[in-house]
Amino acid sequence: MPSLTFFTIIGYTMALIAVVHLLSLRKQPASTLAWAWGILLFPYLGAMLYWGIGADRLRRKRLRRRAAFAPFRRDRREHRRHEAFFALVPEDDLGLARVLARLNRIPPTGVDRFRLLHTADVFYDTLIERIDAARHHIHIQFFIWRDDDPGRRLRNALVAAARRGVIVRVLLDEIGSVLLAASHFRDLVLAGGEFSWFQTISPLRRRFLFNLRNHRKVQIIDGEYAFVGGMNVGREYQGLDPKFGAWRDLQAELTGPVACTLQESFADDWFFATGRRVIEACYYPDSADTGRHPALVLAGGPDDPSEPPQKSIVSLFNHARRRAWFTTGYFVPNGVLLSALQLCAARGVDVRLLITEKTDHPGLLRIGRSFYDELMAAGVRIFEYSRALNHTKAAVIDEDWLLVGSANLDNRSMRVNFELGVFAREPDAAAELAARLEEDFTASIEIKPATFARRPWYEKSMEAAFRPFAPLL
Repeated sequence: MPSLTFFTIIGYTMALIAVVHLLSLRKQPASTLAWAWGILLFPYLGAMLYWGIGADRLRRKRLRRRAAFAPFRRDRREHRRHEAFFALVPEDDLGLARVLARLNRIPPTGVDRFRLLHTADVFYDTLIERIDAARHHIHIQFFIWRDDDPGRRLRNALVAAARRGVIVRVLLDEIGSVLLAASHFRDLVLAGGEFSWFQTISPLRRRFLFNLRNHRKVQIIDGEYAFVGGMNVGREYQGLDPKFGAWRDLQAELTGPVACTLQESFADDWFFATGRRVIEACYYPDSADTGRHPALVLAGGPDDPSEPPQKSIVSLFNHARRRAWFTTGYFVPNGVLLSALQLCAARGVDVRLLITEKTDHPGLLRIGRSFYDELMAAGVRIFEYSRALNHTKAAVIDEDWLLVGSANLDNRSMRVNFELGVFAREPDAAAELAARLEEDFTASIEIKPATFARRPWYEKSMEAAFRPFAPLL
C-alpha cells in the first residue's frame, strides 16, 4: 500500500508542474501570487482547482482570415471601404475608431440596420423567420443550448432548412452546454447539417483547459443577416424557468457588411473546433456598399494575450465625453477597469452602471459590491435592478454610439472567455437603448453612499471574505 510519503511526493510534483505553468502564463501579479500560495499550501486541491479554473491562456492555430480571403478580397477595394468607414465617423471619434480597429485586429466595417431585440420571444421568432427564409447557409453559435421547448423548436427549424438543401453548421461551447447531449442534433446531422462542440477539453487533441469557454453568441444567415448579443437558447431566457423567474436580456439583428465580419469570427471558431475551413467566397457576399453606419467588431479571448476586450472597454471609458452607461450581468472589476471607471467619472462624465441584484451567482454580486464605495467616491452612479435577472451586456457612449455583445464587466470576460460584440455609431439604436436604460435606472434602486454604509455587518463581512477571490474569477 502506498505510503504517506508517496502521496506527499505526488502532491508536490503536481503543485510544481502547476506553478511552472502558472508562471509561464504571466498573469497579473495579484492573481499569480494568489494561485501560487493556494497551490503550494494545498498541493492536491490547489493544483486541481488551478487546472480547473485557473489556466487562462490557449494557443491555437488560427484561420488566417486576411490571407485566406485574399482570392476574393482585393486590397484596393478594402482600402476604399476603410476610407468610406472613416468618412462616416465624426472627427472627434476618429481616434477611438482607429484604436479599436487596431486593438482587435479586425478591419472596420459598416451596418445598415441595427435592430434591438429586447425579449427572447422576439429574438427566437426573428431568428427562426430568417432560418426559414435562408437560401444558402446558416451558421449558429451559442454558449448555452437547452434541450427544452425553445431548444427543440430552433433545432427543428434547422433540420427543416438542412432537408431543403441549406448548409447548416451549429457550434456550441462544451462547458456552457454540458447538460446537452450531442444526440440532440442527430436529426440535423442525418439531414446533412453539421454540429460540433467548441472543445477546450480533449485529451486526444492535447487540450486540458477546463476554464476556457467560448461565450460568444452569434448567428449568421446567408452572410446577410447577423445576430449578436447575450442571449442563449433555453426557457430561462423567456422567463419561464421557476428557478430564475423573470429574465431581461438583449440580442441585436444586424444587416450590412458587418455580417461578413462576424462570419469571419464564426469561421475562425469553426476551424478551431473541426479543422475545417469556411473560406469560400459564397459565404462572404461581396458588396460595394460600406454600410449606412460605421461599426467595429470587438473580439477577444485567451488565445490573444494582448486582451482586446479589456483594452477596448478601457478605451471607451477614456474616450467618453458626456456619458458612459453600462449594463452588465456580472460585475467583478479588476484594477484596470476600476481605474478606468473612476477616471471617467472624475472627468465629469455621466458614468452609470446597471447591475442585476437578482442573480444566479450571489457570490459575484458580493464581490462587485465590495468595490461600490470607491466607485461612488469617484462619482460613478450604481443602480441595482431587482425586477428580473438582468443578463444584458450593452453600453451607450455619448449620444450616438452603442455596444451590444456577450462580454460582462468582469475578469472572466476581459481575460478568460472568448467574447464578441459590435460597437456602432447608429443614432436611432443608441437612442432606443438609452431610453431602455433610463427605464431600468428608474425601476432600480440607486446605491447611495450613506445608505450603503448602513448595510448589515454580516453583508460587509461577506463582501470582505469574497473580494480576495476577484483576481481568480
